[in-house]
Amino acid sequence: MKTVFLRVLESEDKATALLAAIAEHDVTRSRQRFEVDVASFSAVPRSPFAYWVSERLLNLFVTVPNMTARGGQTKCGLGTLDDFRFLRLAWEASVSASWKPFPKGGAFSPWYSDVPLVLSWEDDGTELKVFVEAKVGSASRKVQAQEFYFRPGLTWPRRTNGLSLRAMPAGCIFADKGPAAFVENDDYDDLLVLAAVTNSRAFGLLVSFQLARTALAQSYEVGLIQDTPIPDVSSADKVNFGTFARRAWSLKRRLDTATENSHAFTLPALLQVEGDTLIDHARHWAERVGAMKNELATIQAEIDARCFDLYGIDETDRRAITESFGGADVPSEIPESNAETDTEADVEDDANTKDDEATLAPELLSWVVGVAFGRFDVRLATGARELPAEPEPFEALPRCSPAILTGDDGLPVTSAPSGYPLAFPENGILVNDPGHPRDLTAAARTVFDKVFGARADVRWNEAAMLLDSQNRDLRSWLTSNFFEHHLKRYSRSRRKAPILWQLGTSSGRYSAWLYAHRLTRDSFFQLQNDVIAPKLAHEERQLTNLIQPGGGTHSAKERKEITAQETFVEELRALVEEVKRVAPLWHPNLDDGVVLTMAPLWRLVPQHKSWQKELKSKWDDLAACKYDWSHIAMHLWPERVVPKCATDRSLAIAHGLEDVFWTEGKAGKWERRSQPTRQVEEIVNERTSPAVKAALKSLLEATQNGGTHGRGQRKATASSPAGDE
Repeated sequence: MKTVFLRVLESEDKATALLAAIAEHDVTRSRQRFEVDVASFSAVPRSPFAYWVSERLLNLFVTVPNMTARGGQTKCGLGTLDDFRFLRLAWEASVSASWKPFPKGGAFSPWYSDVPLVLSWEDDGTELKVFVEAKVGSASRKVQAQEFYFRPGLTWPRRTNGLSLRAMPAGCIFADKGPAAFVENDDYDDLLVLAAVTNSRAFGLLVSFQLARTALAQSYEVGLIQDTPIPDVSSADKVNFGTFARRAWSLKRRLDTATENSHAFTLPALLQVEGDTLIDHARHWAERVGAMKNELATIQAEIDARCFDLYGIDETDRRAITESFGGADVPSEIPESNAETDTEADVEDDANTKDDEATLAPELLSWVVGVAFGRFDVRLATGARELPAEPEPFEALPRCSPAILTGDDGLPVTSAPSGYPLAFPENGILVNDPGHPRDLTAAARTVFDKVFGARADVRWNEAAMLLDSQNRDLRSWLTSNFFEHHLKRYSRSRRKAPILWQLGTSSGRYSAWLYAHRLTRDSFFQLQNDVIAPKLAHEERQLTNLIQPGGGTHSAKERKEITAQETFVEELRALVEEVKRVAPLWHPNLDDGVVLTMAPLWRLVPQHKSWQKELKSKWDDLAACKYDWSHIAMHLWPERVVPKCATDRSLAIAHGLEDVFWTEGKAGKWERRSQPTRQVEEIVNERTSPAVKAALKSLLEATQNGGTHGRGQRKATASSPAGDE
């Protein structure tokens, strides 16, 4: 006995369509009336009401082996229960082997997607496992499939608009939101073939049958992928599929070579192509991108056609499937921003999805600034260093992208290598100060000279026109706009992690730029004594020179100049005081993450209101005991953190105190020591500094008083010259 299903969702006049469907008896032609034996639904795992599917298609789930039968496996990975604590963006944490690449879903992106996140996995993830065990009773409930970690495979976003499997390099730990598929013996060729099949429209439609829909955001659980049939693939098809998949991966990765914070980055887009003007460069890049996307579409079409044949899905079935949903189909590419409607998806930064000069010019200047700080290697742009060969899809990710200026050990340098053509600040400090030897704009211009040679003036002016069409002034753009661009570019997966920090006066007239990975405990003393204090002394002399010639009588123009200079001097004084306040307690550890490391500096970023608000929020949270696992919490409040290590083993591990407060008992079960091996007071005392405590007290009082520096300060006047206290 068959059941009649009527479908009129796509019709504007549903009443008329419903009557027509009731009257229509020719189910072979109708896409509104379906007569189905509901027992056939049981052929598909989870028995969905896929009433629009022919019995021939449903029988594929009976006659064609699934991934398990083919020797493959799908696994759900690791969930941290506290991403803020255990995850970092790859560029914010220290370059350490204890941080492992962590594919965690993301947006729709078949074949290739960079892995921007890293997971804390020191000592085989002991701290994380202890934390999870304390939360849910067993670490294995969230640290799943550990025996599959570090193997090459395919991964995909568990929840997004369209199924998209991409290469997962060896050396990764995959997430619960980024499940993974594996093949026997980790064979790279077999993985490429599997990528081709699972990214085909045919496979996607068979997955959709099990969900009883082909559109809207779906949850692609491991069982769903595991149960979907995989067709027999001949030796010839394996070669073709492997070639197609390898090429598709390569094309997608080549697009990513222009993404500054990806593992593939080499050069900004405007330097990867030629042209008479920067606008020509942008046009040629857009043409290259268009050609790549066309080739990707051709590859996809070839794979789709062959997979439909392998599954035995003919044109009639294909048309019936797509037409039943008004043309809805498995997407070939979906803009990353579409994932924002899905609260479980990690939204990717889509700043590089446009290919016009207005988008690409800031990327060029961002790279230039990176070169000025010694982060990126200018020799890739000049041709003095060759571009590296493309890696294989399943090779382990490099610690640094090819663009990074590294030493023989493959790690970022702290000083210029022998023969390197540019100087850069080894202490990671540049300033916005015309005429200063470490002026950021001047350093950027030097990079232009090195890259563009005789055309440097022309390119500089073109960039100024594109970035600041009104004033045509790159100094103005770097001062007022660059940090916001940098913050957006270096924010991913709900984390904000800028590594170039602009600290300055409230008006923005003066600022210092700090490169996070070059900062040391002495950086703020250097900033105070070697940079800002000399600047203040210079501007105080300028104020005195403005005041004295008039002998107490000044013209309106002179009074205006004096008032402006007085204001500037007071802003600099306030800036010096804030730097003095922070310097004694500054003890950076980027493994805490950028936002916590920067939190004590919240009063030093008054020109960036939203970023200041976020930093202050994290500072308030730190003061309220929210992140006691962090190094900064132990540094500032050892008297509160050390005792907690006696009751929270994960905190003890984080701070190197596990052996003091905990011991491994019978059957490997850890127990709290009845008597710690050292006294709490002793540990607190050795980690307490009077200078740090005094500075902390000052900063907390400033926080409680509210406001930022540069406001409410006493202003110098003509009768009270600046510098007289």
